[in-house]
Amino acid sequence: MIQAKNIHKLYDQLHVLKGVDLHIQKGEIVSIVGASGAGKTTLLQILGTLDQPSMQNGTSLHINGEDILKMNDKNLSSFRNLHLGFIFQFHNLLPEFTALENVCIPAFIAKKDKKTAETEAKKLLDYLGLSHRINHKPGELSGGEQQRVAVARALINQPAVIFADEPSGNLDTVSAENLHQLFFKLREEFGQTFVIVTHNQDLANMADRKLVMVDGLIGS
Repeated sequence: MIQAKNIHKLYDQLHVLKGVDLHIQKGEIVSIVGASGAGKTTLLQILGTLDQPSMQNGTSLHINGEDILKMNDKNLSSFRNLHLGFIFQFHNLLPEFTALENVCIPAFIAKKDKKTAETEAKKLLDYLGLSHRINHKPGELSGGEQQRVAVARALINQPAVIFADEPSGNLDTVSAENLHQLFFKLREEFGQTFVIVTHNQDLANMADRKLVMVDGLIGS
């Protein structure tokens, strides 16, 4: 599903990633842990096509059989929208839109018609226990509910991979535990691959594999 080789990232003289190799199977849940500054989020952003690696000899990134580093901006944006989903620590919902409207946004970007997008969004919100909150705006929802809306938004285009960056970092203990269980339920129901950066050791240890980043590299 994901094959990354010799991934480097430099910011001026700061060498954040130092040649990461990574292979993630379809349907696998992988956690990435490590101290602050180890390069976890930078790696996640590159794997998620939100940032580009610093090209070196032998650098490559393939996702779902596609050569990511050979795509132009337009094709990359389309690929990201259709095949990748994102969940962040802060839900990034648009405050002026309802839960239903927020979930539909990636579908509208993919040029799906309004009726189809709303039908799928309602199914997801119902699945996530939010059918009674579809017309509420983010400010009217609890933190756990907001994050579940963000999960529905990540799922709307049925992505092959979901990237999550500290997804439970802003939640209380109960909401965090519910979100963690949800990821595994989603994997069983929909077969998604998950790559999760987290400081939460409970979530990290639940994953199929836990990768530890140290100083820009994945430890053995």
